[in-house]
Amino acid sequence: MLTSVHNERVKSAAALARRNARSKTGRFLLEGPQAVDEALTGRHDLVDEVFVTPGASVRVDGLAATAERLGIRVTEVSDAVLRAIADTVTPQGILAVARQAPTALEQVLPTQPSLVAILHRIADPGNAGAVLRVADAAGADAVVFTQGSVDPYNPKAVRATTGSLFHLPMTVDAPLEQAVEVARSAGLQVLAADVSGEVLHSSAAHADLLAQATAWVFGNEAHGLTEEELALCDGVIRLPIFGRAESLNLATAAAVLLYQSAFHIRG
Repeated sequence: MLTSVHNERVKSAAALARRNARSKTGRFLLEGPQAVDEALTGRHDLVDEVFVTPGASVRVDGLAATAERLGIRVTEVSDAVLRAIADTVTPQGILAVARQAPTALEQVLPTQPSLVAILHRIADPGNAGAVLRVADAAGADAVVFTQGSVDPYNPKAVRATTGSLFHLPMTVDAPLEQAVEVARSAGLQVLAADVSGEVLHSSAAHADLLAQATAWVFGNEAHGLTEEELALCDGVIRLPIFGRAESLNLATAAAVLLYQSAFHIRG
């Protein structure tokens, strides 16, 4: 069992909480049984190592055994060591180091995509992970993170995806103009979600628009999209506020719009 927080493997894993370490190594942290389970089930080839505390839970023990059967290195560590590696205050007994595997922008879309989310200059990792999770749930074909967006391999973002980053293709650091061009070349209309847009009064009123294969562009939480960025899109839509709320959270708005498209595209 590893008990020293000064062990080199422990320090290397803990460093992955920082973006520069993730960029340099091409690796990231998966924390908790749900994330580790999704990785082992969907992309175990990306998992380099699993750290586990003995007796954490029956589920954790089962995941450790699964990882060993798959030929993945499993290391028992003390609670103190797991806390030293983890980004969370109270880790759940297991975490893993995995390799990043983003898809090139030119290859991220299938032959006939129907729904894509483009996240432009998104700043909050929780929002980034939540939108990726929603896109997965809505049956999107891919998620594109543009240049200037938060790192989707940030520990908080990874936790917010609850494993969805292993379910659909994802591109990172893409120029917005190229992302729009690739989407349009694949037959997608490009719609921006922005407070300056046309109000989506009802899904029935916009049925024809929503039934088309669509790439939704979601901008920065505080600043939205610039006039130049909006001009790249085929249309601009905003959700109405019927109550007294000042605005909608980005992830909430994305969930509504992605599902509206999914309902109409899928009939």
